[in-house]
Parts: sequence; structure tokens; C-alpha cells
Amino acid sequence: MPHIQQLDAHVADLIAAGEVVERPASVVKELVENTIDAGASAVVVEIQRGGMGLIRVTDNGCGIAPEELPTAFLRHATSKLRCEEDLGKIGTLGFRGEALAAISAVSRVDILTRRPGTDLGARLRLEGGAAGAVEEAGAPEGTTIVVRDLFYNTPARLKFMRKDSAETAAVSGLIQHLALSHPDISFKFVKDGAEALHTPGDGKLDSAIYAALGREFARSLVPVAGRGGEAAVSGFVTKPLLGRGSRSMQVFFVNGRFIKSQLLTAALEEGYRNQIMKGKFPGCVLSVTLPVTAVDVNVHPAKTQVKFAREREVFDAVYHTVLDCLDRDGVPAPASKPAGETVNPRQDFFQSMDAKSFRQRAEAPGPKPAVPPRPQLRPATSARPAFDSEAPGRMARVADSAPEKQSYRAAFRPVEKVSIGKPPVSVAASPEKETSEPEQTKKPTRPFVPAIPRQQTLDLPEQQTIEPPKEAPWRMAGEVLHTYIICESEDGCVWLIDKHAAHERINFDRLKAAQEPPMRQTLLQPVAAELGREDAALLLENLELLERFGFACEDFGDGAILVREVPADIDAADAAATLEEFAEKLRTGRSPAEKREGLLHTMACKAAIKGGWTSDPAELRVLVDKVQSGEVKYCPHGRPVAVKLTKYELEKMFKRA
Repeated sequence: MPHIQQLDAHVADLIAAGEVVERPASVVKELVENTIDAGASAVVVEIQRGGMGLIRVTDNGCGIAPEELPTAFLRHATSKLRCEEDLGKIGTLGFRGEALAAISAVSRVDILTRRPGTDLGARLRLEGGAAGAVEEAGAPEGTTIVVRDLFYNTPARLKFMRKDSAETAAVSGLIQHLALSHPDISFKFVKDGAEALHTPGDGKLDSAIYAALGREFARSLVPVAGRGGEAAVSGFVTKPLLGRGSRSMQVFFVNGRFIKSQLLTAALEEGYRNQIMKGKFPGCVLSVTLPVTAVDVNVHPAKTQVKFAREREVFDAVYHTVLDCLDRDGVPAPASKPAGETVNPRQDFFQSMDAKSFRQRAEAPGPKPAVPPRPQLRPATSARPAFDSEAPGRMARVADSAPEKQSYRAAFRPVEKVSIGKPPVSVAASPEKETSEPEQTKKPTRPFVPAIPRQQTLDLPEQQTIEPPKEAPWRMAGEVLHTYIICESEDGCVWLIDKHAAHERINFDRLKAAQEPPMRQTLLQPVAAELGREDAALLLENLELLERFGFACEDFGDGAILVREVPADIDAADAAATLEEFAEKLRTGRSPAEKREGLLHTMACKAAIKGGWTSDPAELRVLVDKVQSGEVKYCPHGRPVAVKLTKYELEKMFKRA
């Protein structure tokens, strides 16, 4: 076993830096949190090349005394803790005293600072953690820190950095959260020389939301405020009808610190139960204020997770605050009037009366109220509806002929017994050419199938012909609720088929087996999808993957993506929702294969026919054929696409068995 020895100070600093400085956004987070703790009212953050080339943070806070500058970059040097008891009541964003030491260990740092009331400031330069001499320099009140060449001395960490666009988006999302948690501070973010974000700093949360998250999201919000025990909740939540496709717009703060909490997410969504569409998620900007002794912020190196002393109390405070807001914001449905008070302006048979009143009126002498004639389907012709015996439940058009009684009897003749599987044949009269021939004299014919002639040049034992198509061993009886297909199989069973789930599975299998990208459609007017900075960055980082799925997108700035082309199967109106779900799948997928399958699920779902749509019978027959053949059994999410009811089960329901 090797001998135990103490690590070199520089190596120890690099290890500590790896825990604190993960990417440029980590550097910006630590530096900006220090400016907030320093009492700044205006903060400017500038980056170049995603922060890998340059990070500059400028504030107008209290500054640092010249004699304390070298100490500020030592490990565990801080002005925010004094004793052990202070660890139990942390009220500042930074407190460990490791940030400046870790940052300077993996970069080149320049700091310029001046305290209020002094004439001169001080400058200090560090490289790889080694500090130079403190120099006097002219400087405005506050502090400016410049970080260059991040990870220049740790190439192992450098090769794991992502694209500049992704790192820029991470910094942008961080500034966005900090601006929302402190609306009283004006934040300005400049990337590669262009201003990307600027909040007014007027102390109003709605102003910060408008500047950071955009106008559309700000307009979808309603204010909330409530309290439960020691927990005070305030902020904004989205209206139930404006749910989003992912949880990316759920922003939580605890005592001014941005956190990610499953507890708060569950409490928020529980408040929306039975009020938001399935598959949609509420958005919010919620701030929870607790006594500093009731929350532990020192449970995660990145300080994005906290531990509550009384979790149930915090959950109830958020849940009831959201629920009360939605109940108050909702418009109650008007109460229906009693039947006797209902006014019927038509004065026809749609009247509210009991059975006794109806009989008395019917038996009373005198003229009966005239019943208005039923409107015709096509005023231009005299056709009357009739049931087609070949397709029970469907309406056929029967043209009037001279022997009207004969046509009437034929149109409403009893339904004859038909063999299972014979496809329904439409006998609708052509609108272009009217005929006086009675409809019942027409006979449906099968499509002509020409026989292949005998090949004279080949010695074949028999003449080659195409056999007529076999009748399907099932009969499609109809569709209910514009969602479920009713089908009867030859063994006497009834099937209910979910047309959306079946079509979704067909699309998924087709996309998964395809070797070429799907066909595209170029939009006449490009769609600007406002997704938020983090989702937009994630998609911009995967533009090549989106290209393979048929999307042509580009950065539109401020968390928006401009969509110029979409797959032919996707409606342009669904482009933004599809990309939003894409971002969620990319965020949660652990491997490239899992991410690809998640994107295929979304594509298949968006391209499938929806429940509630009116579908063509031929389209439904194709779906039934796929299900009855066993090719389609489950949707991509694992739900069954069909439910089977045997004859015995049906007879048992009606007490016949």
C-alpha cells in the first residue's frame, strides 16, 4: 500500500475548484451572489464565447478594502460567518468562503474595487491561484471582477465543456433566475457585445418577469399570496387553460435563493388537480419565505437544494395558496333555472313540462301547435336520407324517382343479413351529375381486377392470375365519441379501439424504421416559439438532431427559436408545443438512444389523429385492420389500443347469461 501523504496546496485547490466551478455558469453564480450580498443595486454581467473567453461582473456594492484583497482569495475566507452558531441561521447567498479561491485556481483573475467614501481603489491580479501585489488604481465605487481563460490549466476539465451556445444559455438562465429572486436589483446581461437582458430593478416582481421571461408568459400569470404557519408564499402562477408542455417554467425561491424542490413542485401541481389538461404542467414564479432557522441551505455543493425543518407545513402553504387563487380566479358556472321558469322563445315541442301536462294538452280540443318542418340537408335537391343495408348506421343519399312510394319502401327496407367483413359501400349520388334512376336499381360492384395473361415465353404449369382480395374477418360497426371505433369480429366479439393510440403506434413504428429524414414543409410564415432560455439553449445545442427529425430552426434571441420548416406530418400550430416537449425529452434522456426514442414518441403523438376529430371511414378501416391483424397492440407509452368484449360478457351485462 502506498504511503499516506498530504496533497500539495495547488492540487488541493484544483480539487476544491472542481467541486465549486463546474462550468462558466458556476463562476457567474458565485460572483453575482457575492455582489448581492455586498448590497449592490445594479449588476452588469458580460461574457464572451460562452464565458470560456471572458467573464466580467461589475456591481455598485460596498467594495473590498485594499488590505483585505489577498485574504479574500484564500480558502475558507469569508465575511458572512463568525462562529459555529451562524451555520444554523444562514441568511446570505454565499457563506463558505471557497468561491474566489476556487475560481482563481483555474483561471486568470483581475479584480478592481473601491469602497464608498475613499478616493482611490485597489487592483489585484491572480493567475492559477497565485496572487500578485496589490496596487492602487482609480475605480468607481463597487467591485469589478474579470475572469479570463477558464480551465486553461486543467485540460481534462476543458475538453468536457459544451458548445458556446449552450454555455451562454446556461449563464443566461442563471441571470434570469437571479433577476427574478431579487426584483429590487437591476440586472444587465451582455453576451458577445450584445445586450440580452435588462431588468428595471424597481422592486416589482411582475416587471422582472416581463423582462426575464417574456411578454407572453407574463400575460398568462395571476398573482398569489398566502401563508401557512411560518411559511409565507407569494408570486405568480399560470392560468389552468394556459398550461405548458413541460416543467421548465416552474421557478421557486426560498428566502431569495433559487432552488429545485420536488416538494414544492408536488404542492404546486396538487393545487391544479382536476383543473389542468392531462399532459400539461403549470408555470409559476413562487417565493417562499421562512425563518432562517427553519431551512438548511448547506445540503448541496451548488446550493440549489434545501432541507425544510417542517416539510408538511411548507407543502400545505404552497398548496392552499395556489388552490385559493385558482378558486378565486375561476368564474362559476351560471346556475340553471328550474324547468317551470325556463322561457322557450320558439314555442315548439322543445318545452319544459311534466308528463301529466303534456297529456292534458294533447287531449285538449282545438288546433294543435304547428311543428316547424325539418330542414333538408341539401336545399338544391329533393334527396331524402336512407339507411344503407350494406353499411348499418351510415346514411346514404337516395335520389327521388317517379314512383316515390316504391323508393321510400326500398330506402327503409329491413336490414338484410350480411357476411362479416364486407366493406361498406357508399351509394351517395354524385353532386356533379344527377340521375333519375332509382337508387335501389344500382348494384355495388367490386373494383375491376384484370387477370395477368398467360406468359407464352415461359413454361408455367398454370395460368398466373391475381386472386380477389379476401374479406376481412371483422366488421366495422361505427365510431363513438369521435374517439373509439366499434368493431365486430367473426368469433362474435366486440372490440373498442382507441383511434389516437393506434395511429400513434403506427407513426412511431414508421418513424423508428425510417432510414431517411421525414419529408418537410416550408412554412410561409416562420413560427417564433418562445420556450425559455434553458429550453431554447438545449434545442440549439441539438440542431443537428432536429434537422434529422425534419425541423429547420435557428436562434431568435431571448429564449425564442425561429422555426422555418417542420415535418410534413406536423401541423404548424403544433410546432412550439412539439419543440417544448422535445426539450423535456432531451433534458430527461440518459442516453442518445433514450433521447431519440423520446423524440420519436413526441413526433408520433403530434402527427396522430386526435380523439374528438371526425375521421374518414376508410381511415378508420385501416386502423382496425392493423389492430385486428395483431400488428398494433400497444401505444408507444404502453397503453392498450383495444378492449375486447366477448358475447358472454355482453349478455351478462344485460342479464341474458
